[in-house]
Amino acid sequence: MDESEYNFESKFDDDFSLLTRKMVRLISEDSRISILELSKELSVSRRTVRERLLRVEKELGIDYTVEFNESALKLSNPHLILAKFTKKPEWNEVSRLLASSYIPQFAASIKGKYDLLIYANAATSGEYVHWDKSMQIMLSKYGVSWHPSDVAHKQLGYFPMRNELIDKLDMDQQHKDMLKLLNGNSRITFSEISKKIGMHFNTVAYNFNKLVDSGIIKRFTISTRPPKDLTRMSFFSKYILSERFEEDASRIRKVYTTSGTDYPIFNRYLVCAQLVGSYDFFNMSIFDNYETAYKQAILQYKDVMKRHKVRVDYGQVDNLLLGRWPIRSIDTKREYNTIKWTLPSDVSNNGPVL
Repeated sequence: MDESEYNFESKFDDDFSLLTRKMVRLISEDSRISILELSKELSVSRRTVRERLLRVEKELGIDYTVEFNESALKLSNPHLILAKFTKKPEWNEVSRLLASSYIPQFAASIKGKYDLLIYANAATSGEYVHWDKSMQIMLSKYGVSWHPSDVAHKQLGYFPMRNELIDKLDMDQQHKDMLKLLNGNSRITFSEISKKIGMHFNTVAYNFNKLVDSGIIKRFTISTRPPKDLTRMSFFSKYILSERFEEDASRIRKVYTTSGTDYPIFNRYLVCAQLVGSYDFFNMSIFDNYETAYKQAILQYKDVMKRHKVRVDYGQVDNLLLGRWPIRSIDTKREYNTIKWTLPSDVSNNGPVL
């Protein structure tokens, strides 16, 4: 791979000032940051911060939300699902069927080599299996081909959680009520929480700190709605592990953690995850246009992984059917969660780093 061939700058980022891009980065990494703290970090007045923030919220369709640690919540059934149809589905019906269960957290229609993308998690494996099978039955009239994969390790990004899943958690009801309020607006004040759930202000502060300290909340963050002229690309890949896999995985990791723009308004690569099941890897990304997305997200990946006989099913993310977009701006180099697959000690102490 000639890495220079894939270098590019996003023209879309040029529409936003460095000040705006820095602000989006700060609220992506901590959406509860105060106006005063933003003012100090950006070296501008609090009035400028308030005015700019209101403009950005409207222009990008920002929702203040929470990135949860699903393992800490004992949600151990994360799955990414690729589905294909032989008959064109009624997307309104598909959306309704998905919304009827608490298990799917995100779903979008796809234009490409597959038709539907779902991220799902459940309180128990039994409930997940029941939902999985029932969805296949309900979608069978469209000739569905259903390909689920366990999310073995999420390297980058998140899918916002629905409050319906929070309701199913095994925890105190007042804690669930707090989490749902924060999930809907992570900038909500303690006073507002106190009024909404009838809890004393000091108790709210105590329980808030308890929830944060428990590791349940990974970060307070944002979800944005991107302009329609941008291209969101996603793909599932299947490969054969072979020699030099570690080297090639390292090259992919470098691509995914290199921005090309100081403080991009959106991360170029949104979600990366190692899978077990129908596929081995998942990626969702966002680019200025389809041509750039195909070259940067698909061709580059195929080029790097070609020695491993990689197969890629890809498509353009079309319409959001359920949940919220996992689109924000964080420091991907710092946040990329590298995993090392280690072979048994009697064979080797080293495995591929992904």
